[in-house]
Amino acid sequence: MARKKEFDEDELLEKATNLFWRKGYNATSAQDLVDELQINRSSLYNTYSDKKTLFKKALKKYQEQQTKALIDMLSKADDPEKAIKRVFDGLVKESCEDTVARGCFMVNTAVEIAGQDEEIGVLVHANNKSVEDALVTIIEKGQKMGQFSTKNTARAYARFLFGSINALRVIARSGADKNALKDVASITLASLK
Repeated sequence: MARKKEFDEDELLEKATNLFWRKGYNATSAQDLVDELQINRSSLYNTYSDKKTLFKKALKKYQEQQTKALIDMLSKADDPEKAIKRVFDGLVKESCEDTVARGCFMVNTAVEIAGQDEEIGVLVHANNKSVEDALVTIIEKGQKMGQFSTKNTARAYARFLFGSINALRVIARSGADKNALKDVASITLASLK
């Protein structure tokens, strides 16, 4: 008779996501996972089969929570200019409050392993494309309302904004102060005019 699992898989995945987010894929050992998740090694492997499978599930969980929330907020916004400002204000605030300097799990993954692992690269690319597409939609709306310049295409502006979001995440993780983050956000927003 098979033993019943004595742990909550959603709770374990949340803990694993936070650990990978903090340490990255390569720096997280199987022992780190056992210690953080507080389960034995056989339960870890019986549940997730291997570290990479658990990492992919953690990345998908992050996407379902963080990326989806951003896209939902942008898609429901009536005022494109305020919505994009809210995104950047939120990034600055979140980065300043993050005492661990985790940055963005998706950006961290892109930098660490997406270029070396095709499966992870596909996940990161799909995530990035969904954010870029949401930014295109809100920028097009802002251009039609006269809030944003039409000097460049909405896609070009979206790519610039997305690059700036990623840059903010990276410099925040490397210890940039609030003024540096605010400067990047402010100039990025001004570029839409």
